[in-house]
Amino acid sequence: MTETVARSAWQRLRGFTALKMYPYLVRGFSLAATLVIWELYGRTVDPIFLSYPTAICQAVPEMLQRGELQAAVVASLTELFVGLTLAISLGTFIGLLMGRYRTIDYLLDFQISALYSTPNVALIPLIILWFGLDFKAKVFIIFLAGFFPIIVNTYAGVRNVGRSVVDVALVEGASEAQIFTKIVVPAALPFIMTGIRLAMGRAIVGMVVAEMFTAADGLGGAVVAYGNAFATAKLFVIIIALAILGITLTEAVKMLERYTAPWKETERAS
Repeated sequence: MTETVARSAWQRLRGFTALKMYPYLVRGFSLAATLVIWELYGRTVDPIFLSYPTAICQAVPEMLQRGELQAAVVASLTELFVGLTLAISLGTFIGLLMGRYRTIDYLLDFQISALYSTPNVALIPLIILWFGLDFKAKVFIIFLAGFFPIIVNTYAGVRNVGRSVVDVALVEGASEAQIFTKIVVPAALPFIMTGIRLAMGRAIVGMVVAEMFTAADGLGGAVVAYGNAFATAKLFVIIIALAILGITLTEAVKMLERYTAPWKETERAS
C-alpha cells in the first residue's frame, strides 16, 4: 500500500515537472529553429543587406575590445534611467490626483489628452530648440515617451475603485488620507504597473529616436553610425542589445508587480 502511494505521488510529480518544463522546451526549440533558418538564409545574402548569427557573434568581441558597445550601453542606460524615473514619479502622482479629485481632472484632462495624441517625433525640433542636442534633450524625449502611458493607466486604476468601498471607509470614520493611501493606491497599483510596463517599451523607442535626432551617441547613435558604414553585423548587435534591454526591463517590471500586488497574481491563477 505504501509503495503504491509513493509510486503514485512520484508519477504525479514527474507529470507536473514535465508540464512545467513544456513551455520552455517549446520556446527553446522555436528559438533554435529560428537561428538555424536565419544562419542558412543569411549566408546566401550579400552581407551589406543582412548578417547572420555567427557573424554577429564574431562582431561582439571586437566591439567590446574597442569599448564601443559598453560606451553605447552606459550612455543609453543613463538617459533611460533618468527619463523613466521622472516619468514614473510625476506620471503616477498626477494620475492619482486626477483620478481621485474631479477638479484636478477637469483642469488637466484636455491638456493630457492633447499631448498624448501628439506624436513625440513632431515635438523633437522644439525640444532641440529648448534644450539643445545634449543630455537634457534626450532625457526630456524619453520622459515624454514614458509619461503618458503611466498617467493614463494610473487614472484608469483610480477611477476603477468602487464607490461602495469608499463609502464603507467613510462610514467607519476613515480620513481622506487613509482612503487615499489604504484603498485608492493599492487598488490602482496593478494599473500603475501595467502603465509602467507599457512605458518601458515606449521609453526605449523614445531613447533611440532621441539619440538618432540629437547628438549621435548611445545605442541610437550606434545604429546611425553602423548603418552609414554598412557594418551590418555590428548593426545587428545593437538591435539585439535593444531587444534584450526591452525584454529585461519588461520582465523586471513583471517581477515587481508580482511582489507589490501578489493578490492580482492569485486572481489570475484562479
